[in-house]
Amino acid sequence: MNKSRKLRRYLPLYLMALPCLIYIFCNNYLPMFGIIIAFKKLNFAKGIFGSPWNGFNNFKFLFTTQDAWVITRNTVLYNVVFIIVGMICSITVAILLNEIRSKTAGKFYQSAILIPHLMSWVIVSYIAYALLSNETGLINNSILKSMGKEVVNWYGEKRYWPFILVFVNQWKGIGFSTIVYLSSIVGISQDYYEAARIDGATKWQQIRYITLPLIKPTVITLLILSLGRIFNSDFGLFYQLPRNSGILYDVTNTIDVYVYNALMNNNDFAKSSAASVYQAVVGFVLVLTTNGIIRKVDRENALF
Repeated sequence: MNKSRKLRRYLPLYLMALPCLIYIFCNNYLPMFGIIIAFKKLNFAKGIFGSPWNGFNNFKFLFTTQDAWVITRNTVLYNVVFIIVGMICSITVAILLNEIRSKTAGKFYQSAILIPHLMSWVIVSYIAYALLSNETGLINNSILKSMGKEVVNWYGEKRYWPFILVFVNQWKGIGFSTIVYLSSIVGISQDYYEAARIDGATKWQQIRYITLPLIKPTVITLLILSLGRIFNSDFGLFYQLPRNSGILYDVTNTIDVYVYNALMNNNDFAKSSAASVYQAVVGFVLVLTTNGIIRKVDRENALF
C-alpha cells in the first residue's frame, strides 16, 4: 500500500482525533511555558519575560516555613492511606458488583456509587456540614442527643478529622476506580471460572487465583498513576470539607491548601508556581521510579 492510499485510508481517523489533540495541546502543553514564573521575581508591570530572574528563591518558602513538616507529612500520609484503602475498597466493591446477576440491579448500584464522584466538593462540603454542624447537624441533634450523649464540636476537634477525610474521600472517589476495576473483571473469560467450578473451587478460591491475578495489570497501572500524585492533594477535600478551619490545620493543612492560603494572603504567584513545579517534578520522578521497579520485577506489567 503506497503512502497516498494510506493517507486516504487513515485521514478520517486523524480528523476525528484532531479536536482532542488540539485540546490537549492548548490545555496541557501550551501553558507549560509558564514554568518560568517559578524562577522569576514576578512583576506584573514588566510582564513574565521582563521580570528579573529569582533562581530557586521561590522554592524556599515551602522548606523554610515552620509548617513545612506538617504540610508534607499530611500530604504524603493521607495519600498513602487513600491509595491503600481505596485500592482495597474499589477491588472489593468491583468484585461484589460483578456477582450481581440482575442487569437492572447491577446498573442501579453502579450508578449509585458513581453519583458522588460527579458531585462538586462544594456540594459535598454542605452535605458534611448538614451532618456535622454543632447547632443543626443531624449527628449531634438526631443521633447523639437521642442516645443521651454529649454533642461533639466536629469543626473544633482535630482527632476526628483523619477518619472523616478518609471516609469522605472513599465515599466520593470509590465509584470511578470501581468502574475501572469492574471493566477489567468483566473482560475476564468465563471459561476460567467454569473450569474452576468443575474442579470444585470455592468462590473465594476463584477470586484469589483467577480474578485478582488477571486484574493485576490494571492495579499496577492505577498504582503508578496514584503514586505520581502523592505530593498533590485534593484541594476541595482538604479546604472545602473542613471549611478552612484554622483549628484543624494540624490534620488538614496540605501543600495545596498551604499554597492557596499563601497566594491569597501574599498575592505571590511566583511562589505558588514554584510549589506546582515542585509537585510535578516529584510526581514525575516517582512515576519513573515506580515503573522502573515494576519493570525489573515483572516487565510485562510495567506501564512503559
